[in-house]
Amino acid sequence: MSDYAVEFDNVTKKFGDNVLFEHFNFKIEKNEVVSIIGPSGSGKSTLLRILMTLEGIDAGMVRVQGEPLWHMQKNGIWMPADERHLRKIRGRLGMVFQHFNLFPHMTVLRNITEAPIYVLGQSKEEARQQGMELLRMVGLEDKAGAYPGQLSGGQKQRVGIARALAMKPSILLLDEITSALDPELVDEVLEVIRKLAAEDAFTMILVTHEMYFAREISDRVCFFDAGQIVEEGPPEQIFNQPTHERTRAFLNSFLNI
Repeated sequence: MSDYAVEFDNVTKKFGDNVLFEHFNFKIEKNEVVSIIGPSGSGKSTLLRILMTLEGIDAGMVRVQGEPLWHMQKNGIWMPADERHLRKIRGRLGMVFQHFNLFPHMTVLRNITEAPIYVLGQSKEEARQQGMELLRMVGLEDKAGAYPGQLSGGQKQRVGIARALAMKPSILLLDEITSALDPELVDEVLEVIRKLAAEDAFTMILVTHEMYFAREISDRVCFFDAGQIVEEGPPEQIFNQPTHERTRAFLNSFLNI
């Protein structure tokens, strides 16, 4: 198996006539925590959506743990992946969305157990026990029987994290998970991510505008602009001594550097 959890190799992604990624290359090592920062429209969330097969690619190769995501071989010939292949590779990733995406008609516990039962084939009891363990981990064991409409935004997002973990991913994708929250609710969500990062059990890719959090939690920070990685490196370098003027200009809007 590859040492890399994720590889983008010469990837091109277009939206109509607009080329977002062109011959884009990016690698993330196993168990690395990478924060992706940059202005809106720079390709940050699209990168995560490509990994979750919510967006396709126009050229190049994406690999997850060494295996192609969007391609498969048949009789020695590369061809577009079928749905079975996509499901297999996609099962290695879990995504936490910006706007929670919980099912409003299901209880908190059922939101977490539904996919493990019907996708992973877990028994209802096994899924329930795992769901309760995950709710304890995110501090919401007492909300198992509640509905999403009865929760705060921070609680919904913590349920979203538990739901992603219930699928036993090895790669966790976090897409602006605090941007829809009131400021006083942000830290309760970030504290869960801190605990996950400390376990060193996941590869984590965070798209975030929480600059201080990215500096604290990341092994590497990548500054995206116009579909390119303008600058990348350890948090101390990116936040304390950025070398590119575009990086400095962006960070100056968040930090005093």
